[in-house]
Amino acid sequence: MVSDTHSIGQAGGEANREASHEGSPLGLPGDEGSTRKVVREMFATVAPRYDFLNHFLSLGRDIAWRRAAARELKEILARPGSRVADLCCGTGDLSFCLGRHSQGMVMGADFCHPMLAIARSKAGAHSKGIQFLEADTLHLPFSDASLDAVASAFGFRNLANYAQGIEEMRRVLKRGGRIAILEFSHVRGVIFAPLFRIYFHRVLPRLGKLISGVDGPYQYLPDSVAQFPGQEELAEKLRDAGFQNVSYLNFTRGVAALHVGEKK
Repeated sequence: MVSDTHSIGQAGGEANREASHEGSPLGLPGDEGSTRKVVREMFATVAPRYDFLNHFLSLGRDIAWRRAAARELKEILARPGSRVADLCCGTGDLSFCLGRHSQGMVMGADFCHPMLAIARSKAGAHSKGIQFLEADTLHLPFSDASLDAVASAFGFRNLANYAQGIEEMRRVLKRGGRIAILEFSHVRGVIFAPLFRIYFHRVLPRLGKLISGVDGPYQYLPDSVAQFPGQEELAEKLRDAGFQNVSYLNFTRGVAALHVGEKK
């Protein structure tokens, strides 16, 4: 068993962590435009090896985690005419998982053009009902209350402003619409957590640099996760923003966590 479910209010080892930064640590402090620019450029440099490194460095677990996120939205996706957006979609892997369950439309949105180009090139037979568009998650091109669900896999952490991202996702959702955020989180376990930290902070950045040929992005990964809200804190942020029935599912002892909720 590699996952466990928690609802808001249950005790958690991360509940008393110090307050996290309210956005990606990249760029100039307090300058969201600078953060967006640096994040976009960073992902453009790693785009050619992005998929391979995701699967290699996670030992393939990222594939299972995305599939689990899509299953959480399966009921909505199965409705004819449903409209679901995969935000910060990158090369489209979550979009394709969502598309397998969809009887409506799935839209993948990202502001990094090279990542979107790869998503479109991968589409092929998977592209039925899936559209990709270039858009910033902090300024989405969707009308108020126009989507049945929004999801994001390993992209929310890179936003320049987490609160604004949550509010924008809430804005475009219909009443009763569902949000699903799959993100790296805070690892638990007396034995597992210290061993994973050694891998995540020392081994992974070196492997990422060696394979991608780019210095920086794979050191940013553990640094950004360390500053990202823990499981309970992110759940509270969703509830404070107007979501109800908020819960989260830990994968591999908290290496990743899937947060879900419904718009009131």
